[in-house]
Formats: sequence, C-alpha cells, structure tokens
Amino acid sequence: MTAEADSPSPAAVGTGGRDSRLGPLIISLFALYARREHNWLSVASVIRLMADLGVEGQAVRSAVSRLKRRGVLHGERHEGAAGYALSAGTLEVLEEGDVRIFERHRAAAGDGWLVVVFSVPESERDKRHALRTALTRLGFGTAAPGVWVAPGILADETRRTLRRLELTPYVDIFTGDHFAFGDLAAKVREWWDLDELTALYADFLDRYRQVSERAARGAIPPREAFGIYLPMLTEWRRLPYRDPGLPLTLLPPGWKGETAGALFEELDKTLSEPAREHALAVIRTTP
Repeated sequence: MTAEADSPSPAAVGTGGRDSRLGPLIISLFALYARREHNWLSVASVIRLMADLGVEGQAVRSAVSRLKRRGVLHGERHEGAAGYALSAGTLEVLEEGDVRIFERHRAAAGDGWLVVVFSVPESERDKRHALRTALTRLGFGTAAPGVWVAPGILADETRRTLRRLELTPYVDIFTGDHFAFGDLAAKVREWWDLDELTALYADFLDRYRQVSERAARGAIPPREAFGIYLPMLTEWRRLPYRDPGLPLTLLPPGWKGETAGALFEELDKTLSEPAREHALAVIRTTP
C-alpha cells in the first residue's frame, strides 16, 4: 500500500481518531459507487448515505475535506451541484486493490519469494519512511533491517507500487527460493505477526457469521444491506494486505484466513447487489 500523502491504501486509510474510521468508509463509498457513476458523487448524496451508517453530516464534511487535502479526492461541480471525484492516483491504487481484495490469490510453496533490499541516505528520511510504509501495506514481512520478504506472487504489484511512488532509486528486488537454513515455517512466524492476524480473522468471523446466515435467507432489505456491507468491506479490505497470501503449508493448521475469506465471499455475493440498489437509488435521486 502507498504513502498516505500520495494516495490511499486499499487496505487502510487514516492515522487514528475519528478520521481513521470515517476516511476508509468514505473511500469505500466512492470506490464502490462513484467509479461506475462517472467517478463523481454529490456532497449531498455522500451525506445521505453516510447518515445511513449513523454518521452526522458535519463529521462527513470534515472527513471529506481531509481526504481532499491529501489528494485522495478533488472537488468538481456537475450541473451546479457540488461534489467530489477520486483522484487519478487513487483510482489506480483502488484498481490494483480490487484484485487482491476480491480475488484473494494465495501463493503455493513453489512460487518462491520476493526480497526487497533498500538503502536510503540519512538526509532522505522521508523516503525511508515512505518505503517502509509502502512495503508494510503491501504485506511484506521484515527478515532483517532493510531486508523485506513477501511471497513471489507480489512481484508485479510491488514493482508498480515502488515506481508510482518514485522509490526505485533506493531499492533492489530479488526473487528466488529459500535454500537454507532453518525451518521456514518458524521464520515466517518471526517475519509476520501471525497471532495478530489470527485474532483479526477471528474477530471478523465472530462479527459477521450471523449476518451471513440472515443474508443467505434473503432476510436483509437493501437499506440494511448497505449499512452492513460498506463497513464490512471496509473492515475486510485491510486483511488481504496484512496476510499477503502466504502459502498454507507455512501457516498454522486450520488457518482462520481461509474460513474468513470464504465468509467474505459469501457476504459479498449476498449483500453487494442489494447494497448497490440502495446506494444508487440515493445517488440518482439526490441533487
């Protein structure tokens, strides 16, 4: 994922406080519904839809203004109505995020590893921070200071991200196999916080299992489906980046990421269309 000053991570936006909750929700709203509506939503429609989530209009306006200052959104008027569009950089990041979030590629043992080594002069600390932030958001684990590791399937995405952020002068990227020494599964547990990941997946499962059962019976009307689906997707979208598709053979038995991923797919299948029905009804009837 990318440095926040440039464009949002599909997995997480915001750095704490109220914006850490509202920023990602608003970006999810634009990602889901503005991209198919000429990449624009009126201010009034955003406020109405966020009200369905219990968010006051002034809080929405403040969060949107922060996203505008960061270059995530930019203001546009359509037929006299004030509104916002996603910036070009944001659109690019979201398109890449769609693949990881909705397709959930997982590496196999034979896919090898991606190793990123970087060295940044002390005078350019901002670049060092940007690199660490980008690699963390892409899902890399830390093998040693300045040495970051990820499944080989992330090679193309990593190259595109570092080029977009203009960080390539500081980086070397290698691909290959773990040849020796030690137990690789044990090293993976050192490089990634699997206990934290397990807890995040368990929380998602606890939160949404019963919703899935109701949705499967068709018992959730469009407005309620929207109120569930947008926060659910916003919560989920960070997880495929925290778990970058590590091979199952290197993960603990009964890895909750697989169960949680199946639950997300079911919720997406049953809730996305009624949620879209409600959202578009609001968007197309709000000046």
